[in-house]
Amino acid sequence: MDETKQNERYEFLANDPNFKVMPVMVTLIIGAFFAILNETLLNIALTTLMDRFSVNEPTVQWMATGFMLVMGIMTPISALLIQSFTTRKMFIGTMTIFTIGTAICAIAPTFPILLGGRILQAVGTGVLIPIIFNTFLLIFPPERRGAVMGTVGLVIMFAPAIGPTLSGIIVEHLGWRYLFISVIPFSLFSIAFALKFLRNVGEVTKPKLDILSIVFSTIGFGGIVLGFSLAGEGDAGFLAPKVYLSIIVGVISLIVFTFRQLKLEEPILDVRVFRYPMFTLGLTMFVIIMVSMFSSEIILPMYMQGALGLQAATAGLILLPGALLNGLMSPIMGKLFDKYGPRKLMIPATVVLSGTMFAYSRIGLDTPIPYIVVCYLLLMLSVSAIMMPAQTNGLNQLPKHLYPHGTAIMNTLQPVSGAIGISVFIGIMTSRKNAYLENAANPTNASTQAEALVSGVELVYWVVFFFAIAAFIVTLFVKRATPEQEVATDVQAEAK
Repeated sequence: MDETKQNERYEFLANDPNFKVMPVMVTLIIGAFFAILNETLLNIALTTLMDRFSVNEPTVQWMATGFMLVMGIMTPISALLIQSFTTRKMFIGTMTIFTIGTAICAIAPTFPILLGGRILQAVGTGVLIPIIFNTFLLIFPPERRGAVMGTVGLVIMFAPAIGPTLSGIIVEHLGWRYLFISVIPFSLFSIAFALKFLRNVGEVTKPKLDILSIVFSTIGFGGIVLGFSLAGEGDAGFLAPKVYLSIIVGVISLIVFTFRQLKLEEPILDVRVFRYPMFTLGLTMFVIIMVSMFSSEIILPMYMQGALGLQAATAGLILLPGALLNGLMSPIMGKLFDKYGPRKLMIPATVVLSGTMFAYSRIGLDTPIPYIVVCYLLLMLSVSAIMMPAQTNGLNQLPKHLYPHGTAIMNTLQPVSGAIGISVFIGIMTSRKNAYLENAANPTNASTQAEALVSGVELVYWVVFFFAIAAFIVTLFVKRATPEQEVATDVQAEAK
């Protein structure tokens, strides 16, 4: 669709008296918030679930690992589903699946049933986020997308960030089942709101179903997420056969999947989006930011509880100001993006991110709590100034028919980056900690254990510091993607 036709579409929606933007946004955002919230809502409750169902750590971890695994499988095929069903059917269907899964979790008498409900939650969440991105890309012109995506960023970043803190409060005062019971009314409200207000905004093209593509996609993304998730279960780490075989099979399947998509007239996940440079750069920034976030959301609580001796709830409250700041700043950063473009936000933000990671690499046993809080505030501020502008600018360069594919690829990388980030950083931290203890005079001493943990945490942040430097270099090549650029890119691609 060229620029003229695209503008005609926005003009039509703006002048349609039956089309109300605000109810559509409220419907999608409510559903997204509580779906994404479940990604981290169970993190602090895992110990409670171990006691309740008499399962060990490797087993209970599947509540988190299984969720990411299914999301990694479902999100890539979301582009096919979005083009096969109307907006209303897709949203109501995915929210219904999510709500059924939540209800099953709330009443689950055994751990397998609880895990089954969790898997259904992941099915709904994995498809829901691409639906939201795709819908907003269709109903808002490029010059307004920054502010809108900033609001979406508030949901995507704030929900998982506040999850552990909220979880600790609910589990302590109400019990673990209320982690699910409290979500059900909001899910039902979102469905009812959608039935009344949500309208179809996309085009149902009914692309051909290629079974082999789905198989290779499932094995590829699923194998990679599974392999990295399993790496932390045993002492062998990545040397365990089940780990490296899963990753190898996943990588090979993704290579086959990619070549197959290039040959299909109607690919399930069109990898041609990577020929648009701003999308590729935006995706690179997205992965780096996810890595930086996970380094702090996973490693930092371990440091506070293991080295500083803080309680889990206290550690969660220390991270809360940063989470709140990120949520408040995301819409503001979106408006600034609309006004100034990506470079004036992302270049200073990557400098702040690099400085913050360096500051965290200097923490020790005597680091004051305000130091940790301020650094985390700076981290989340820089994340809000990078993540959504990078995503929005990248998606702005894509033509309309590639919106579902672009959003699917970006959202697929969220659980994939999460699984890889968790396993890699915990592996780095554990290896450095063990090496420190091997050379220690009294490795069983509590103080020595704490020092060893700090040594591992410092190394993790040194690694992330270099990731942040790479992000700064990438931002130097970013420029605003406009409809004129989009058309020019299409013409150049066709000429080649």
